[in-house]
Amino acid sequence: MLLEYMHAAMRQARYETLSDDGSFYGEISVCRGVHASDVSLERCKEVLAEVLEEWILFRIHRNLDLPVIDGLEIKIREVA
Repeated sequence: MLLEYMHAAMRQARYETLSDDGSFYGEISVCRGVHASDVSLERCKEVLAEVLEEWILFRIHRNLDLPVIDGLEIKIREVA
């Protein structure tokens, strides 16, 4: 489920070339704060996936809600 969620989020990523130095910027707007930049598009995508993974784990650790993406929902349940 987690991989499926991450793949769905990465499909929503948007990339642009920065005019000042030709590097690439990517973000996933539904996942507030998930963005990355690097000199190549491929590397930017890799870094963005790493940032997304850390963002998800942080939100789970802090018991924060995660957005529903393409109908996929990750719910955090307390275990006694």
